[in-house]
Amino acid sequence: MFTGLVSDVGEIVAVSDRAEGLRRLKIACHYRVDSLGEGASIACAGVCLTVVGSGEEGNRAWFLADAAAETLRLTTASRWQVGTRINLERPLRIGDELGGHLVAGHVDGVATVTARAQMPEMTRFELQAPHALARFIASKGSVALDGVSLTVNDVAGDAFSVLIIPHTLKVTTLAALDVGSAVNLEVDLMARYAARLAEAR
Repeated sequence: MFTGLVSDVGEIVAVSDRAEGLRRLKIACHYRVDSLGEGASIACAGVCLTVVGSGEEGNRAWFLADAAAETLRLTTASRWQVGTRINLERPLRIGDELGGHLVAGHVDGVATVTARAQMPEMTRFELQAPHALARFIASKGSVALDGVSLTVNDVAGDAFSVLIIPHTLKVTTLAALDVGSAVNLEVDLMARYAARLAEAR
């Protein structure tokens, strides 16, 4: 589990396609290399990936992770290439502060930025969600966009908006988003469970 509070911005430094639709990613980061043991989980732009190798080059550590065919189909990972910057987050530990919201790292789909506007002290993004996911998004509810925990501002049909403060733009990759950008979307776990319970009734 994660909280949607980004702790580093990594960079894709190598991509290689392997058998059966598997893609291996080499991601440079600023984590301590001795904390990147095999089997560790890291949220990469909101996608929970497993470390399968690690090392150190220059002043940065790196880790290897494999993205399976389903991950490539449902997320933006299929578009990552050398030089792509991605938000990183280590898993929540018992006793850690829950500053965002509970994020599973299981991306539900890809949303598209339809508008960006600068406002006093913040930036407003409007996004289009996949139709099947729109019912899980509510005003003042939570979403994770590229792994960043955000509060939904307004909702209109399949569209929704978020307001982002300068600090968040500074420490994540969201500052690079513009109209047409694709972002990984994870809807709130509670909203998904509530919808399932309502269907069961």
